[in-house]
Amino acid sequence: MAYAIDRVVVWAGAIEDRPGGVAGVLAVLAQAGANLQFLIARRDKPGAGVLFVAPLTGAAQTRAARKSGLAKADSLHSLRVEGPDKAGLCAGMTSAIAGAGVNLRGVSAAALGKRCVVYFAFENQTDAKKAAQALKTTLNVR
Repeated sequence: MAYAIDRVVVWAGAIEDRPGGVAGVLAVLAQAGANLQFLIARRDKPGAGVLFVAPLTGAAQTRAARKSGLAKADSLHSLRVEGPDKAGLCAGMTSAIAGAGVNLRGVSAAALGKRCVVYFAFENQTDAKKAAQALKTTLNVR
């Protein structure tokens, strides 16, 4: 089974730190037809949080995102890796990225059964490109 490495546009925005703060934004996105593959919500400080989602496609979804206070996270350059899960996979990928001289801004990973998905975030597009090349070499992606 092969790995896929793709560039991802992440949308982000502030959310209220209250019951329903996340649910309200997600409801608007769902009504616009968004089928999210990535979602992280966290509290920044009492009363305020941040939401990250991907992907959003088409005019209706982008309008809904903007209406909900989300915007493309232009300072967050992300890669999505999907493929078979195995022990030590994230250790190998993060080592390859470090070996390419690239610093991670963030990483999120999950496994379901024998498959996994990993999202990497970088400071700039140059770092994301270097990381993608290192990952392609490490994972034997052609």
